[in-house]
Amino acid sequence: MVTESRSATPAVASTRDELRAARADLEGTDIAVVMTMGALHEGHARLIREAREAAQHVILTIFLNPLQFGPKEDLSRYPRTFDDDMRIATEEGVDIVFAPTPDVVYPDGDPGVRVSAGPLGDVLEGKSRPGHFDGVLTVVGKLLHLTGASRAFFGQKDAQQLLLIRRMVRDLDFPVDIVSVPTVREDDGLALSSRNTYLTESDREVALCLSRALAKGADAAAYGPSAIRRAAREVLVDEPLALVDYLVLVHPSTLQDVPEWYRGEALLAVAARVGTTRLIDNTPILVGPGGGRLDVFSQPDPGARS
Repeated sequence: MVTESRSATPAVASTRDELRAARADLEGTDIAVVMTMGALHEGHARLIREAREAAQHVILTIFLNPLQFGPKEDLSRYPRTFDDDMRIATEEGVDIVFAPTPDVVYPDGDPGVRVSAGPLGDVLEGKSRPGHFDGVLTVVGKLLHLTGASRAFFGQKDAQQLLLIRRMVRDLDFPVDIVSVPTVREDDGLALSSRNTYLTESDREVALCLSRALAKGADAAAYGPSAIRRAAREVLVDEPLALVDYLVLVHPSTLQDVPEWYRGEALLAVAARVGTTRLIDNTPILVGPGGGRLDVFSQPDPGARS
């Protein structure tokens, strides 16, 4: 359903009661949610536009979730740009902005019960950031309940997060559809991220090796997994200022390395530290003859039950 563009200022709710009241003012129950930690950019705007085209109403959440930051990660350093965020929300036609404080989302403090990401949350990003995905799933689950949305939109850039949210929704029977949106990039290929604001001009040049590695890997997709990994790795080796955490070609539903004989859809993912900033990027790939880069996977979760 395509809806008309609007420029009315969204209702802003900072408490549960305010959110319930604002939601009660919406006509109908066709509501989409876009969850963010603020510091909005064009990638977030793309999510909002996709949600606006698909649903009658859109709720944008802005919440800097302390549960997903580890002890060595500086929560206070994360950019806070609420006025700019509201400008984007207004331009993109958001109906409600839910911007709670931690004591609203976690009224009893550190929650005694959390959603566990399980084994899929312990690899790749989870290996480098223990407990991160438990924090992500806990807050996503709470925000799905609080907003009462029937659809939720997430970017493909956070591929492991997207997979885990899909699994939580499936395994715990949340009545919501999870929609993935392709990664939005700068003209030079750099994936948009709020963390890009930490990059110096020279850091940014170094950071381009991540997207270049993915592109080179995708170009070799027709020749199989080894060729993909080799082509991507060659790009990263040529940039010594990028401290690579991992470069993997994995199955999109198990996150396990695909064997050399594998043909089908796979996730090529990379993480590296550039300067003081840790960056991630990925691309879906069709491996085998005629293969190449994909925007999103043809099946949201190949391991899902019908």
